[in-house]
Amino acid sequence: MVVSTYTVQGMTCGHCVTAVTNEVGQVAGVTDVAVDLAAGQLTVTSQEPVDDRSVAAAVEEAGYQVVAG
Repeated sequence: MVVSTYTVQGMTCGHCVTAVTNEVGQVAGVTDVAVDLAAGQLTVTSQEPVDDRSVAAAVEEAGYQVVAG
């Protein structure tokens, strides 16, 4: 199991959490998505490493941005 954490900018409410969760959950290989709204963190669980660019693209599709850490 691989767990990756990302910082997401622009999330302010429950709708934001739902949008990010739904989009990132569609990325190939992702088995679980957890969003911490207060911390602005996205945690992605997968069986194999997922492409960071695919996760960032899914976050952008939801209307937000992954911030380089």
